Amino acid sequence: MRTLQQKIIAENHRREESFLSTYACPSRKGVRFAPEAEKLPDEENIRPVFFHDTDKIIHSLAYTRYIDKTQVFTLFENDHITHRVLHVQFVSKIARVIGRCLRLNEDLIEAIALGHDLGHTPYGHDGERILNRLCTEAEIGCFCHNAQSVRFLMEIEGGGKGLNLTLQVLDGILTHNGEIVNERLVPDSGKDWQQFFAEYEACFKDPAYSKQIYPMTLEGCAVRVADLIAYIGRDIEDAIVVGLIKRSDLPRSIVKRLGDSNDQIINALVLDVIKQSYDRNQIAFSPEIYQALVDLKEFNYEHIYFNPKIKTEEHKVERIFELLFNQYTEDIKANNLSSPVYRYYLQDMNDKYRQTTPTARIVADFIAGMTDDFFHQQFKESFFPRSFGLKIEKTPL
Repeated sequence: MRTLQQKIIAENHRREESFLSTYACPSRKGVRFAPEAEKLPDEENIRPVFFHDTDKIIHSLAYTRYIDKTQVFTLFENDHITHRVLHVQFVSKIARVIGRCLRLNEDLIEAIALGHDLGHTPYGHDGERILNRLCTEAEIGCFCHNAQSVRFLMEIEGGGKGLNLTLQVLDGILTHNGEIVNERLVPDSGKDWQQFFAEYEACFKDPAYSKQIYPMTLEGCAVRVADLIAYIGRDIEDAIVVGLIKRSDLPRSIVKRLGDSNDQIINALVLDVIKQSYDRNQIAFSPEIYQALVDLKEFNYEHIYFNPKIKTEEHKVERIFELLFNQYTEDIKANNLSSPVYRYYLQDMNDKYRQTTPTARIVADFIAGMTDDFFHQQFKESFFPRSFGLKIEKTPL
């Protein structure tokens, strides 16, 4: 059996060596911060290092909570709009198509793609903006969903031990930034753990810092571009489904270059990326497609993301964030062990996390990990009066 295991590992290496581009990141270059902590050393594991990281991510608690996290549209009772769990699958598939055509490491791509949005709050980017303000006012730094995704995987999962993922995966997650449109991405190669930790910590201090950093691998660059490709057209389809816009509202200049449906937009963007990036150390768009993409993103922001028709309830959402944040902060200070922040979160965390994490950051971690439904339930539990039923029940003797 040992011989078979060694044979499979050798075949995995040969397969990558014969297929991967010179610009790809082979599995043998995967670097863990604590390799000795692995139950089975990577060099003895039939699962290549990045493949193993994907397994760790999809079996994490944070991953299970994707199922009820907002992508863009909240407060719609419609089962046919995108939730976060579906978005990360779209990102993974699109990035892997690009990666396969460019002969990149699909295992690394998949791990980054499936983990990239774990740090998103309830109510998506609206929740992120609110939680960032609360963290800033509490003087603990800022809130950044990119860095929070890494924080869940590196410092919170496993009761505070983390999952011991590779540098390349954590870096790709930290730097994904699908909100930014780049005409050309070139890997910031040569990163080590020291540079990564410096970038990670800076993301919690400067709200603009995450926009200044770039992936260390071409695979990370592919995921960053795929994140944008995955949502830009899908958000249009969702906006049409909920009656926010009509397909005919799309500007003709954009439609001429990209099409007017999600499948056409994805196809145009992916084929252009492959053409502009093939056998090069870059992930890029042609100037014409890049400009059309910039224009489409501006259209989405004006007519979808900041459309006043879907912002009428935002002040209520903001108030719920404030109430829960303040309530949990007071509960921790008062050592209120009956509080949800203890019952559902802190009781499962180790002493190191409890003793070294500022109170407000604990609260931010707890709220950021909530699904939308759990967020609503917590508000009701804390601030809605409970019924006593028909009468006060007698205590059994």
